[in-house]
Amino acid sequence: MARDLETGLLRSFVTAVRAGSISRAASALGQTQPALSQQVRRLESVVGHPLLHRSPSGVSPTRAGEQLLPYAERILALSGQALTETGRALTGHCGVGLLEDLAASQLPQALADLARLHPRATLEVLSLSNSAMREAYDAGRVQLVLDAVPDIPGPPRWTVRRSLVWAVGQGVDVTADPLPVVLFSTPCSWRTAVLDAMGRADRPWRVAFESNSLVGVLAAVRAGLGVAALMPANLEPGMSSHHADALPALPDVEFGLTRHPATEGDPLTDAVENALRRMV
Repeated sequence: MARDLETGLLRSFVTAVRAGSISRAASALGQTQPALSQQVRRLESVVGHPLLHRSPSGVSPTRAGEQLLPYAERILALSGQALTETGRALTGHCGVGLLEDLAASQLPQALADLARLHPRATLEVLSLSNSAMREAYDAGRVQLVLDAVPDIPGPPRWTVRRSLVWAVGQGVDVTADPLPVVLFSTPCSWRTAVLDAMGRADRPWRVAFESNSLVGVLAAVRAGLGVAALMPANLEPGMSSHHADALPALPDVEFGLTRHPATEGDPLTDAVENALRRMV
């Protein structure tokens, strides 16, 4: 018998990973915690592998979960786009500014899928410094910006909170004193929050490596230099922590989307904003 991946089960899994907690995911979806746990277990049965590490501090994806996550996000995005965009022909240009961590996730793929549905529309995805992004937004090259709330160039139309997870380099001792930490260089909206969390947990730490790019941070973790706080979608296989209780609880990150006032009522910008909201 052929096995199918039900979108409802995928949505429960993706929401649990994004929230870092079964209870928070259940609340976000308007379900009970036991019902959502059962849906994740049903998906694990279909896939044939455990998808989540469960601990008192929350959940994180297993290696199989990390591998499934980008496919699950894309399937959900395509399902939403198919329901809302079929029969509409969109034209024009829409520039989208994304935080690098989001640009490395499945969001650009979702936008590429949208562009394929509407070949007469042009989508441009940019990942720039805060100052360069503001210039592009003010000049009208970028119509939508999705970034950490303190860094967006205008008032947010909507916001969403997402959990961070620990990425652990191969061979790194998570009980080390001080803990070697890989950080994003300043300015970084969640660097301070992560270090504050270490302070609240009374956990000694040292900066093992820092970089102003996700590529640099991932390279350092891959090389086994330390641990880093990342979005779940940016974890590489083998990086997730199987010893989350040995590390301080991480804060949530608040993302917001701002939209250029001149685009109000534009169908293409509406469609792109809807796609981003479904995926983030």
